[in-house]
Parts: sequence; structure tokens; C-alpha cells
Amino acid sequence: MGGARDVGWVAAGLVLGAGACYCIYRLTRGRRRGGRGLRLRPSRSAGEAAGCPTSGRGRGTGAVPGPGGDRRRASSCEDLTNGSYDDVLNAEQLQKLLYLLESTEDPVIIERALVTVGNNAAFSVNQAIIRELGGIPIVGNKINSPDPNIKEKALNALNNLSVNVENQIKIKVQVLKLLLNLSENPAMTEGLLGAQVDSSFLSLYDGHVAKEILLRVLTLFQNINNCLKMEGHLAVQPTFTNGSLFFLLYGEECAQKIRALVHHHDAEVKEKAVTMIPTI
Repeated sequence: MGGARDVGWVAAGLVLGAGACYCIYRLTRGRRRGGRGLRLRPSRSAGEAAGCPTSGRGRGTGAVPGPGGDRRRASSCEDLTNGSYDDVLNAEQLQKLLYLLESTEDPVIIERALVTVGNNAAFSVNQAIIRELGGIPIVGNKINSPDPNIKEKALNALNNLSVNVENQIKIKVQVLKLLLNLSENPAMTEGLLGAQVDSSFLSLYDGHVAKEILLRVLTLFQNINNCLKMEGHLAVQPTFTNGSLFFLLYGEECAQKIRALVHHHDAEVKEKAVTMIPTI
């Protein structure tokens, strides 16, 4: 079933870098040295600043009608994906590339752009630049693509980006947003619970994990419970295989983690955990 495969792709994205729990712990304990740096985002204005055309019926496809200059600029953006750049892309080139990835609907260009982002994300300096340019949600959104090649390239890019400690939380938050959307749909509940998920998923319920992640994983569990209740499945345990999300969420280890969150230092996390105690 397509829905189950989609859940599997999203679940795969969720556990990227999940083994680096200690790194996340260090990050959430506070690494606030220095300023925030660039907070550029490849919006329409960013695309214009980077030299990419932003108007016309062919927006993002490279076939932009209008003056020859627009066509040349569109072509230069796509040139970044054709393998002609052997060196590491600089910030301006990455900005162009991310704008192209965000704006185009051409699957061939999207796949090539994701490959280029992934290759450049293998370099530590670009892992930070791509994050500062808002590239993580742009790449993460491509997991929703119906094209399995695009999904795969997006996961590869996220995998390289996840080497950077500060990127790990942003990647998990982005993928959790996708899972939360799925969890609100009762038609997706069975596919979601049947998805094979690495056991490291449960580390997201640890008390030292960032608040924004804790609130989302608790809400994920809550949404699934609500959908099961609506469908009348809480009294009847469906058949799921070992290693599925069902076995992780409804196992004793997860229950212990949620009970521990009742004593969390953050009031919102504590309140969310308290409301879930009767369901575990």
C-alpha cells in the first residue's frame, strides 16, 4: 500500500542521526556561544538576490519566458546541478541551488538538485550554511514526493546534513511535522503503526531531548491513540510485526519514558505527559 510506504520513508528520515543521542544531549544542555549568524531563507526575494528568476509561467523549470537575461539566469541555476561544479559550492551558489529546489516542479531537476545538496552537505562548512539558508525544511519536504528516487535523494541529503549536531534537531523536527500530519488521519493509522522503525526512535522520548521534539513525539502518540479510539481498535490489538512503531509505542520501555516525563522540568512537557498516563 502506498500509504505504508510513505510512512516508511518518513520513519526512515526520523531516525537519521538518532544514534547520536549524546551529541543531542550536549546541544540541548546549551551551546549558545556567539551570534545566530545568517538567517537567510531562499524565498522569492532570496531567489532574485541570488540571480534566479522568480516570475513567469516557467518559474523554476529553467524555461522562463521573457528577456534573455532571465533565461540565462535560470540556466545558471540549473547548471549547479549538472555536475560541472567539481569544487564545493559557496554560500551564494547554495542559495541559488536551494531556491531552485524549492521553486521547481520538474522531478529531474529536483533529483539532480538533491544530489548536489547531498554532495555538498558532506562538507562540514556547508552543513552549517545549508541550515542557515533554511535548506533543511526544503530538503525534508521532498520526502513527501511520490517519486521514490526523489525520496531517496532527500534522505541521502538529510543523512549528510545530520552529521552536524545542530542540524540533527532541525531534521527531527522537520520529519516529525510530516509524521504528525499523517498521525491526524485515521486512514493512515494502521500504516503508521505497521511501519518498521529503528529502536533508537524511543530515544526521542528521553527527558534531555529538546522540548520541541518531546512535545511533537508526545503529540504523535496522542494522535495515534485518538485515531485508534475513533476506529474502535483500542480494545482489539491488530497484528503488527516486531520492530514496528506499534511495538515501540505500546511497549513497556516507552511507557516508562512517558511516566518519567511527568516529572520533566518544563511545564508544557509535563502537562502533555500527564494527559497521556491513562493511555499507556
